[in-house]
Amino acid sequence: YVIDHLYERYKDKKLDAIVGIESRGFIFCGALADRLKVAFIPARKPGKLPAETISESYDLEYGKATLEMHKDAIKRGMRVLVVDDLLATGGTIEAACKLVERLGGEVVEIWVLIELSFLNGRKKIAKYPCHSLIKYDSE
Repeated sequence: YVIDHLYERYKDKKLDAIVGIESRGFIFCGALADRLKVAFIPARKPGKLPAETISESYDLEYGKATLEMHKDAIKRGMRVLVVDDLLATGGTIEAACKLVERLGGEVVEIWVLIELSFLNGRKKIAKYPCHSLIKYDSE
């Protein structure tokens, strides 16, 4: 059901790539990228990608974290969908979007399976269109 939903939503968006955020974002990205015939680009925790990377740090409730992406993963002008399983405070997704833009790509939209809207994560990513399949408005 979820892949069908994603395919119908994005089949006409002229995407060049899908960025999946480690690790549950990968669940949807591989299948969707295959179906749309576009590149799948992983955004991972430090040290897990084999080639040269760029990184973006972000704040967590309990400290800092970092995402990395291959330096050659995105070419200037590429249209990119950013996918994750959960939008909570927005820090991880914002970091992934910043990586896309630093490499010259355009974030067409963010898609998440679940949004915890009571944590106000959309404020952090307000400059990007964002779609969630499931939204929880309270704890």
